[in-house]
Amino acid sequence: MSRRRNVERRRQSLAEIREIMNSMKTLAYMETRKLSRFLDAQTAVERSIKEVAADFLSFHGDVLPQAQTGTPLYLVIGSERGFCGDFNHALLEKQQSALRERSSGSPALIAVGHKLHTLLEGDARVVAWIDGASVVEEVAGVLNQLANEIVSFQTRNGAGEVFCVYHGSEDGVVVKPLLPPFAEFPGTPQHHSVPPLLHLPPAAFLIELTDQYLFAALHAILYTSLMLENRHRVTHLEGAVKHLDDQSAELARQSNALRQEEIIEEIEVILLSAASTDGDPRQRDDAGPTY
Repeated sequence: MSRRRNVERRRQSLAEIREIMNSMKTLAYMETRKLSRFLDAQTAVERSIKEVAADFLSFHGDVLPQAQTGTPLYLVIGSERGFCGDFNHALLEKQQSALRERSSGSPALIAVGHKLHTLLEGDARVVAWIDGASVVEEVAGVLNQLANEIVSFQTRNGAGEVFCVYHGSEDGVVVKPLLPPFAEFPGTPQHHSVPPLLHLPPAAFLIELTDQYLFAALHAILYTSLMLENRHRVTHLEGAVKHLDDQSAELARQSNALRQEEIIEEIEVILLSAASTDGDPRQRDDAGPTY
């Protein structure tokens, strides 16, 4: 009896854990649906800014800054919470690969996400730790902290290249250059016969456009990373829930087998008791004298 009770207690514990994990999976799925709407709008904004930049630089390509001489900076966007598989380990592998390809200078890192912090703990290259977003409403706060850290770092170390390492697609991690901006546009053909009408000098306009682009690009990056983090979490928790279901089914089989053993033991006890009663002459009914 005690063995079966232990099995049943374990089954109950697994059922409670499964309920919690299934709720987490549902919340993560709901977050992906919400993020997809935000991401579509933000991607459209970033695309519009790039179109403006391409048009502007086809006439004023000379205002782009020259090669950056400051310390290169890598923004590594990890996860704030767990249960998302190898999400953060894949980031670090890609970041190390990117550093090997771009070996110039001694880079610095800004790590975003509590779970990423634990993997980079003790790394002297990290110049700032920022808590990540758990839900879409927290993205704006993370972006403000990130922008402040970028400005603070470049003020101390000079204007260098800025890259972002993040989960940018279902295919994996990408390394996106952020600063200097619009490096791919100089030399693009002019689509209009006259330059755009500006109310600012070209250099000042580029600075303003860069601010808008960085704001939009970081928004899109944080939304994309958070959405893919939640998709990883859904997949990871689906596997965990299935594993718990398999364990629970196995425990149910064990419980049934133990119950059958208990029933057999009870029947054997009853049969032994009946046999003992039949063999005891004192337990027989007195048939009376025989004539």
